[in-house]
Amino acid sequence: MRAPARKQYPQQVSKSVSLPAPIGGWNSRDVLSEMDPTDAVQLDNWFPATTSVMARYGYTRWATGITGHVTTLMAYTGGIANKLFAMTASATYNVTSQGAVGAAESFGTQSDGVWSYVNTATPGGNYLFCVNGTDDPRTYDGTTWAVPAITGVTSSTLVWVNNHKNRLWFIQKNTLKAWYLPTLSIAGAASLQDMSSVARSGGALWAMASWTVDAGYGVDDLAVWITTNGEVIVYRGTDPASIASWSLVGVWQLGSPPSGSRRCLTKFAGDLLVICADGLIPLSGALQSSRVQPQVALSYKIQWAVSESLSAYSSNFGWETIYFPAENQLWLNVPVTGDGASAVPTSYQYVMNTITKNWCSYSGMNFNTFELFNDVPYGGGYGYVAKCWDGNTDNPTADISSGITVNVIQAFNYFGNRGLLKRFTMMRPMIYSNGTPSIAGSINVDFDLTDNTAALAVNPPAASAWDSGTWDTSVWGGGDLTLSRQWQSVSGVGTAGAVRLKAQPRAIVLRWVATDVVYEVGAIL
Repeated sequence: MRAPARKQYPQQVSKSVSLPAPIGGWNSRDVLSEMDPTDAVQLDNWFPATTSVMARYGYTRWATGITGHVTTLMAYTGGIANKLFAMTASATYNVTSQGAVGAAESFGTQSDGVWSYVNTATPGGNYLFCVNGTDDPRTYDGTTWAVPAITGVTSSTLVWVNNHKNRLWFIQKNTLKAWYLPTLSIAGAASLQDMSSVARSGGALWAMASWTVDAGYGVDDLAVWITTNGEVIVYRGTDPASIASWSLVGVWQLGSPPSGSRRCLTKFAGDLLVICADGLIPLSGALQSSRVQPQVALSYKIQWAVSESLSAYSSNFGWETIYFPAENQLWLNVPVTGDGASAVPTSYQYVMNTITKNWCSYSGMNFNTFELFNDVPYGGGYGYVAKCWDGNTDNPTADISSGITVNVIQAFNYFGNRGLLKRFTMMRPMIYSNGTPSIAGSINVDFDLTDNTAALAVNPPAASAWDSGTWDTSVWGGGDLTLSRQWQSVSGVGTAGAVRLKAQPRAIVLRWVATDVVYEVGAIL
C-alpha cells in the first residue's frame, strides 16, 4: 500500500523592501494607517529636502552680554551700511558685529521691548522707523536715534507701522483707528482712517501689511488690516483723502490671530501669510474660500498640531513667521512659555519646505523672535542673540556632547499585506555624513510610538582623495560626504512597521536618503 504523501508547509521567506526617506514630511492630519509611505508621524530636526532628509543646522551665540529677553530684532537697511539692533524691555543694543555688546544705544526712554518697525526712504535719507504703543516713536538714520514730530494723534499710542505706497501707516493701540502721514515723510500731521464702520465684528485693529496682487494689468499693492476678531479689511488706492483714488475692496472673516503677538502677517512670494486660528493661511486662497476650504492653509498637512498649539499658546508672545529663502524654508515660531520675567523661553518651530510645501518641526531653538539679516536668520533669546543655521550644533562652546537631537518615526507601512503578521529582522539606513554620528534606530510595529531605539553601527568609509585611491576599490569623496549602509538587527512582530531613527549629529552633517527593511511574512494571527 502506498504511503500517504506528507503535507507540505510553506517555508518562511524573508523579503526586502527599500523605503525612501520621508521627504513627504510630517503628517499630523491623516490617520496613522493611511499615511503615504514617504510621510512621517514625527519629524523633529530632520528637514525634508527634495532628495533627502537632512539634520538641521545649529546656531552660535552671536551677541552676548544683553540684560533680559530680546523681544525685537530690527534690521536697518540703509544701502551699504546695514545694521542689526536687539531690543529688550529697557534697552536697545547694536548687534551688527559678533561678540559681547557694549553700552546700550542712546535711544531715550524705553519701557517696552516689543516694537514694530519698517525701513523707509525719503528725500532726506533712509530711515528705520519703529513704534511700540507705549513709548515715543523712534527713527534711525544710520547714525542717530531721534523722536519724530508727529501731530494730530498721541504718537506714543501708535503700536504698529507699515510702509504702504511710500506712506507710513500706523495702528492706534486698542482702537479701530488707522493713521497715516504724508507721502515720503517720517513726521508731520497724521490723518485718520477710522475703521469702526467697516469692522462688523468690532474688536481692535491688530496688524497691517501690504499685499501685492497681479490682476493681469500689472502689480497692484493692496492695504490689508486684520482685527483682533479675525476680520480682514482690504483697501485699494494711493490717497486715502481722495474718494476717487481710495476704495474699500472688501471685508472677510478669518480665525482670530494669536492674542499674544501682533506679528501675524508675513509677505511670502506674491502673497500675504496670516497666522490665525485657521492655521497658516495664504490670503489669496483664504479670501476666495471664505473659511469653507481648510485645504487652502499652507499648514493643512499639520493642521491638527497647529490648532493644538494655537489653542494652548495663543496668548504667549512670540508667534511669527520668518522666510529663509537661502535654504527654501519658512519657519513658524511657536512660543510654549513666552518671554517670562527671567526664565529662558521655550519654543519650537514648524518648518515648511517652500519648494515642496512639506513640513517638519525644529526643537532646541528657544527664541522669542527672529529676523533675517544679510540673508541669514538671527534669533533673540534670553541674554543673547544667536546666528541660526550656523554650524551643526546648538552648543556654542567646544563641548558638543549635548547638541541637536534629530528624531523621526516614518509612516507605518503594511508592505503590501495589510492583514498578515510580519517579523522584522533587519534594517539598513542609508545615510550620508562627514563623520561618525551617534544614531539609534528600531522598527516600531502596529502604531506603537514608544521609543525602543537601540544604538546602530554607522561607520562611513573614509573617502579617498582624487588620484590617490585604487579604482573600483576605494571610496571617492562626494562633497565631503560619504555613504554609510550597514545592516542592523532589529526586532518586532506586527502587521505594520515604521522606521524610527534618533541621532545626535555632534557637529556632523547628516543626510538620510533611504532605508532597506527585511521581514518575514507570517499568518493572520
